[in-house]
Amino acid sequence: MILGSLVGAGLDYHFLVEEFKKIPLPPHELSFRTVHRGGLAGTKFDPLSLPQTNGNNRAYTFKDLLDMLHSSTLKSDTKERCLRVLTRLGEAEARIHHTSLDGVEFHELGALDTILDIAGSVIALDALGIEKAYSSPLPTGSGFVEGEHGRLPLPAPATLELLKGRKIITTRIAQELTTPTGAAILTTLTEEAEVCPDMHLEKVGYGAGSRENPGHPNLLRVFIGELAEKTEEEEVWMIETNLDDMSGQMCGYVTEKLFKAGALEVYTTPIQMKKNRPGILLSVLVTEAVRPSVEMIFFQETTTFGIRAYKVARKKLQRMPAEVSTPYGKVKVKVGWLDGQVRRVAPEYEDCRRIAEEKGIPLRLVYQAAMEAGDSS
Repeated sequence: MILGSLVGAGLDYHFLVEEFKKIPLPPHELSFRTVHRGGLAGTKFDPLSLPQTNGNNRAYTFKDLLDMLHSSTLKSDTKERCLRVLTRLGEAEARIHHTSLDGVEFHELGALDTILDIAGSVIALDALGIEKAYSSPLPTGSGFVEGEHGRLPLPAPATLELLKGRKIITTRIAQELTTPTGAAILTTLTEEAEVCPDMHLEKVGYGAGSRENPGHPNLLRVFIGELAEKTEEEEVWMIETNLDDMSGQMCGYVTEKLFKAGALEVYTTPIQMKKNRPGILLSVLVTEAVRPSVEMIFFQETTTFGIRAYKVARKKLQRMPAEVSTPYGKVKVKVGWLDGQVRRVAPEYEDCRRIAEEKGIPLRLVYQAAMEAGDSS
């Protein structure tokens, strides 16, 4: 259903099929078709396992699936994310069955489903340019399901293991609403969100499940868009320290570490310290969530003996990406809004630089043309 929803949102399934050929999978066929659930249309993804020519149909172990991904020719970052999801699933299965990862097995169709769902979801998110993904609290269903180990209660034990730390929604629908593979994908690749983040909505997709549920459309819906920047004031933390015994190289290194830890802003200010020593004021703006890790970097990576922290109010323009036409070509810009009016247009530096180098013209001319085009649009 995850893969179906992403195809429904615009992913070219032919591209997906070609990407799957980079993985040494068991013999199979793939089907993407439009079906109706509760009167709504959705994309149904079905993998079909085919008998192997040598008749050697067997169960696949976790290591088998791991080897498939390792030997694939997928992009390295795609492969790494797939391995993270598969490992998370394998570890959950191992814990509930009290076995090692090597002891985890998937029957033939289950193995194909697992590898295609995991790899397909990662490939799809990458192909659609998704930088950040969120998922709502997950419904778990109730009743029982027949598995390789006999009759199991719902939610499946592996699903519950994977959903630890997440909010779940219990329902009286006597069906499996979240599978272990789905839970592994969502808890590895997405952040939990009680409500959909504010966004400029661009695409919507529906992925269909196998059953038609009376009174409950068996569909998974995905929204794709650009996150909207809010103009409301927010409280953040300013963390500061005075330094007079750190080199410029060390300050540059610390700045990189602070940004990687989630700092919103990092800057230095020349100051005069005691005994007439020149020094710098290192200032870092952070949210409450990343404050502890940023403070740890202060003590681990700088020469400070102490820091100051205080709350400050921050207000931002609502931002939206756009593209403008100039005599030199199209340039991406960032548009800042406040109270329904455009207050700021900022050309993207990398776009302007690329055009300036390609055309052999001064960067300032491209930048000025983009600003004028943005102001008049």
